[in-house]
Amino acid sequence: MGIPIDPTWLEAVLLATVRMTAFLIVAPPFAYQAFPGRVKAMLGLGLGLAVSQWVSDGYTPRDTAGFLTGVVLELVTGLALGFLVLVIFSAVQSAGSLIDLFSGFQLAQSFDPQMNVNGAQFTRLMQMAALALLFASDGYQLVITGLTGSFVALPLAGGIDLAQPVQAMTSAVTGMFLAAVQIAGPLVVVLFLADVGLGLLTRVAPALNAFSLGFPLKILMTLMLAGFMFLALPRIVSSLANQAAKTVLGVG
Repeated sequence: MGIPIDPTWLEAVLLATVRMTAFLIVAPPFAYQAFPGRVKAMLGLGLGLAVSQWVSDGYTPRDTAGFLTGVVLELVTGLALGFLVLVIFSAVQSAGSLIDLFSGFQLAQSFDPQMNVNGAQFTRLMQMAALALLFASDGYQLVITGLTGSFVALPLAGGIDLAQPVQAMTSAVTGMFLAAVQIAGPLVVVLFLADVGLGLLTRVAPALNAFSLGFPLKILMTLMLAGFMFLALPRIVSSLANQAAKTVLGVG
């Protein structure tokens, strides 16, 4: 018994799988190192099969050189789209870095090989919380929806206009810094005012040596006020997921 296989459909599936897998390697939350590479490859193949009927309509088969060129173009496209999503979600990590810097936790900076994060306690804690919220709130489905919708703006093996990803990347970096300041801004302002108050107290009464209380006081204030920031984190992650989906859909 023979199983007929359409070569056009198979070629389209392979190209779509390359884009999907390249995206999953870079974009959060799938870039988390706890996921084995084989799982990412299987997920990329499954997503490629899911959009196979869609992307194969109107696709023209290519020769060997054209197919290899298409593979390279799809690899670059997937990596570029994944990097855009990575930049957007880096706002949470940047907010944690600001808190660590102003609270004094930055002295305990270390590298986390699983999340590829180089930061102190709040940097890693907020990154882990954001990854957990992406899965708990189905935010990852919005990211995948944006990826599947990118085949409309960027057809298979059609290449990518470098001007549009660069423009989207510039906007994403600007939005990342703005979101980081908005997330960590209130706590950073409180910690800055605490430093100003300790400085004024030292000038008024130098014998008190108020700066010796600086680290314990700022750590206590950070732990007390950080809970209010985590209350807003689910809404922030949902907004970042929507922004990531819109950014991926807008590149074309």
